[in-house]
Amino acid sequence: MPTQLPLDSNNHPIPALRLRAGAGAHAISATGSSARNSTAFGSDTRVVSVYATQPVYIRFGNSSVTAAATDHYFPADVYYDFAIGGDRVAQNTHLAVLAVSSNGSVYISEKE
Repeated sequence: MPTQLPLDSNNHPIPALRLRAGAGAHAISATGSSARNSTAFGSDTRVVSVYATQPVYIRFGNSSVTAAATDHYFPADVYYDFAIGGDRVAQNTHLAVLAVSSNGSVYISEKE
């Protein structure tokens, strides 16, 4: 079956996505108050990679999403991919973060 994925030296597909050029990078300051990315994810973005310098609570949603201490815990120093839409599921356009205890930064990369 044809693929557009990159191939290894044995012509086997490598399950990888490209970083989205242009406005595909986001940084959020994680503090004791919920914060979210100010620019929506691109309409063609289906996967985002997230990295946090301190543990945070996260929640995906629309432009009004907020994070709370009851949301998903995301540890520090982990680089992780999240699906944010596709397969007939509405796309999430924003990520909200809340610091668990210490302030930090959350970096988001859109992938295509």
